Amino acid sequence: MYSTSDFRKGLKIEIDGEPWLMVDNQFVKPGKGQAFNRTRIKSLITGRVIDRTFKSGETVGRANVEEHEMQYLYSDGEHWNFMNTETFEQIQLTKDQLDDAWKWLQENGTVQVVTWNDRPISVEPPMFVVMEITYCEPGIKGDTATGATKPATLTTGATVNVPLFVEMGDRIKVDTRTGSYIERVRG
Repeated sequence: MYSTSDFRKGLKIEIDGEPWLMVDNQFVKPGKGQAFNRTRIKSLITGRVIDRTFKSGETVGRANVEEHEMQYLYSDGEHWNFMNTETFEQIQLTKDQLDDAWKWLQENGTVQVVTWNDRPISVEPPMFVVMEITYCEPGIKGDTATGATKPATLTTGATVNVPLFVEMGDRIKVDTRTGSYIERVRG
């Protein structure tokens, strides 16, 4: 059990039988009345974010959440298949369970699969991935001074805004947390 004095950003708690991630926590001591914690929590199952207030000294349960390093194997269009790198056990996840992580999955790449009570609930891809551009419009010569960008489609089907000098077939580094272009990769 966690008390309100244990509350901090990133804490995984269980409320009403569901795992939650503490996104923000603020301790408030008003002039009159009892102190309380004003929190913002995110459901690890649905992704829904809510604001919730806890009285000082109130307790919540610990979420039985674990992260497992797994290797992404392949997708059959309906399911994405992963293998635990320690036990070699395989699991299948649907697109709903992956949320937006499917955009950054590369075959044989390593990801973190989050489980709650031994049930997979989400996938956390690596922070940065290098992918090839399968389609983008050609850049217009002389239009580079404006810092303009254009959409580019990657091998997984994800779309990223890239600078005009990037061309089809280039390999780029992408930040998976924001989906933004970082740099062009040579070689």
